[in-house]
Amino acid sequence: MAFTFATDPEHTHFRKNRLLIAYAIIFGLFWAYTGFHTPDLKNWWLENTLTFTAIILLVVFYKYFRFSDFSYTCIFLFMMLHVYGSQYTYAENPFGFWVKEQLSLERNHYDRLVHFSFGFLLAYPMHELFWRKSRMRPLYTYLLPIDLTISLGAFYELIEWMVADIFFPAQGMAYLGTQGDIWDAQKDIAIAMVGAIITMGVVATAFHEKRK
Repeated sequence: MAFTFATDPEHTHFRKNRLLIAYAIIFGLFWAYTGFHTPDLKNWWLENTLTFTAIILLVVFYKYFRFSDFSYTCIFLFMMLHVYGSQYTYAENPFGFWVKEQLSLERNHYDRLVHFSFGFLLAYPMHELFWRKSRMRPLYTYLLPIDLTISLGAFYELIEWMVADIFFPAQGMAYLGTQGDIWDAQKDIAIAMVGAIITMGVVATAFHEKRK
């Protein structure tokens, strides 16, 4: 069950990959748990519209491109963080309140953790896709994940606005979780960008000599 990185050309089929099977089972059970134990089911469904979309894309995409086990691990961890956030809404997340109390913070920062993780955990899978399937210069395979993190983050904030203000105004404030911060969207995008920069910096440094 050892991790395989993008530099390893061997990728086992899903049904033979015990790691992916374990991730699928753990995630499925945890996802169901959060749905059955959420205090706000309508918000849970709203938060998980993108979860459904991501799972469908991963399943369909698997026929054409298989990420390394390391990338699937990064995706799994991010999905778990997001689903846990959807159980209580990001602004009411218990872990966020615990951190707030321990560090004497002014607000629940669980949403910041997830946005940071979006860049920090998903930049590598993006990089792997560009590295293995494109003919672009190596430098761009490190820069594009950062650019995509910013773009997708901004796109997500626009979706949040449409959902909260146009389609489901009754659930709007709970879904947005701004906690009174008028710059919440900009800060979310910025911290995701920081996460992606850190990951790509580490990856570029680690593989600089190997990939010459």
